[in-house]
Amino acid sequence: MNWDDTTDADAAERLVDAPADREDQAVEAALRPKDLDEFIGQEKVREQLDLVLRAARARGATADHVLLSGAPGLGKTTLSMIIAAEMGAPIRITSGPAIQHAGDLAAILSSLQEGEVLFLDEIHRMSRPAEEMLYMAMEDFRVDVIVGKGPGATAIPLELPPFTLVGATTRAGLLPPPLRDRFGFTAHMEFYEPAELERVIHRSANLLEVEIEPDGAAEIAGRSRGTPRIANRLLRRVRDYAQVKADGLITKDIAAAALAVYEVDARGLDRLDRGVLEALLKLFGGGPVGLSTLAVAVGEERETVEEVAEPFLVREGLLARTPRGRIATPAAWAHLGLTPPRSQTAGNGQQDLFGA
Repeated sequence: MNWDDTTDADAAERLVDAPADREDQAVEAALRPKDLDEFIGQEKVREQLDLVLRAARARGATADHVLLSGAPGLGKTTLSMIIAAEMGAPIRITSGPAIQHAGDLAAILSSLQEGEVLFLDEIHRMSRPAEEMLYMAMEDFRVDVIVGKGPGATAIPLELPPFTLVGATTRAGLLPPPLRDRFGFTAHMEFYEPAELERVIHRSANLLEVEIEPDGAAEIAGRSRGTPRIANRLLRRVRDYAQVKADGLITKDIAAAALAVYEVDARGLDRLDRGVLEALLKLFGGGPVGLSTLAVAVGEERETVEEVAEPFLVREGLLARTPRGRIATPAAWAHLGLTPPRSQTAGNGQQDLFGA
């Protein structure tokens, strides 16, 4: 990624957006924990997964199929690699959108080695024919390959070596029950607490050979949206600022100044988030307003507002979805330093209902 070709606003929007570009992926790969002992956070998931893997190794068998769900950037890919490492097995990585035909999946499955881990990201976006083939592969380690067309078509059974499927999804509700039920272990990844993110930042700073003070790590952690990937990304941008504008040491003031340059505020809101809130408060009096109208007001696509900005604003208690449209909460007015109209401060009680 060439930072010289982007504006500060574009850079800021990407800094707090969980999907990673190619350069980010390369750096993040170097920062990934290599085993469960190094993995920070997700205590329950780590404990449960450790039991599953230990038991499989003791039996000399492949591990059960694993389903990991949760928001982007919480460590699903990292855990899949750890599963392979803990089992001493190779890993094959692909994604749901890449498997559009049953033949695509059959080609991957037929080339797996015994005990290999197949990581299928965004598994809910796999095509239906491939999904139905996966049922039999997961349960019976067998697929039926159709040869020929029409009345002369025949199904040739193809035996598969035992393997472990690790599926990752950001939308577990879209998985059909027959597929979800075939996973022996399912886990939901939670957002990280600031203290956990501070540990992630200190570990990453050590690997990047960056000097950082505890209050500097706390400042970055507080703006990272509860997501390790974003914390690492912000750390790298603060590192750049500290090297150019200071002596390389990241303090609280340096971190705050650096993130101000990239338009990431004290609660982790970026330009798009604040644009949505400002439009909702200043143009529509706090709502309710429809999503399409709100998207037009900020000059973005409806899907961008709904999928990129809204989830974080709702989680932070700054915006609420109602049957009548989006409305701002009192916390949104306070965050932007604006005074809500009287109808907003009256609340939903009887006084407001009768106009008293």
